[in-house]
Amino acid sequence: MMDWTDRHCRMFHRQLSRHTWLYTEMVTTGALLHGDVARHLDFDAAEQPVALQLGGSEPADLAQAARLGEKWGYAEINLNCGCPSERVQRGAFGACLMAEPELVADCVKAMRDVVAVPVTVKHRIGIDTIEHYDFVRDFVGTVAAAGCGTFIVHARNAILKGLSPKENREIPPLRYEVAYRLKQEFPGLEILINGGITTHDEIAAHLKHVDGVMIGREAYHQPYVLAGVDPRFYGADICAPSRLEVELAMQRYIGDLVERGGYMGAATRHMLGLHRGIHGGRGWRRVLSDARRMQAIRTRSGVDALFEEARAHLRHEAPEAMEAVEAG
Repeated sequence: MMDWTDRHCRMFHRQLSRHTWLYTEMVTTGALLHGDVARHLDFDAAEQPVALQLGGSEPADLAQAARLGEKWGYAEINLNCGCPSERVQRGAFGACLMAEPELVADCVKAMRDVVAVPVTVKHRIGIDTIEHYDFVRDFVGTVAAAGCGTFIVHARNAILKGLSPKENREIPPLRYEVAYRLKQEFPGLEILINGGITTHDEIAAHLKHVDGVMIGREAYHQPYVLAGVDPRFYGADICAPSRLEVELAMQRYIGDLVERGGYMGAATRHMLGLHRGIHGGRGWRRVLSDARRMQAIRTRSGVDALFEEARAHLRHEAPEAMEAVEAG
């Protein structure tokens, strides 16, 4: 989710679900050890629970980056062993690390030695033409022996040459049964499943076999899928927020952002799927993706005016929600 799940995106998703774990975009160890740490790691406490996803393959560097992540307040450190990007491979990390389970184990141990928060691993079920179960079983077993108790399994192979990252999310077939088998063979581990999951009913079906479900693209392009997750899967005694309630919460957040000198479009770009499929949604998106106009907005009143213009395109399902939020 590089360039996607930044802090503004996570704040938006937090309005839809209070309990779902959120993950940062992958941050490389080099960016943290030699770059602007605050720019990469700052987040709002309201985003919690949130995990820092790291990219790297040097145990000492990962340990230092994990220590920074814990210091900044992240609730989990996640090592990415699933990204198939050739750019990432040139850095010798991502999915290519699945070919070196002992190295991944060393990385996990190095991080666990210096942090108290959980260290988890996200990975694929195979690389290139390696499709036999023994490969991923041995990878998980080796890394688990180093102290990793949670594995997030993207249930596709990663094709390291010849496919783009987008094609790698679509072309290799999904084999959910591999993740199910991992849970059967390693009952003491927490196994989460990822890949192609789009509905609450699909989530419920997977939870009969594994411990958790990660949703990526669907949560970004159809974010309202996260509404209703809390009462259905976390037992929360609350109703799903309306789209309008979510929008108004983000409007206040973006007003604060602009007053601090931030750019409105940095946050609205993540919201464009909120009213997808709703009458007037296209007009709403057109207004809130007008970069030229947003560049000129420097005040909260300007933010409010642009949102009001965008809302004029909508036929709200529950207009009384606006009155309730404004009254509050």
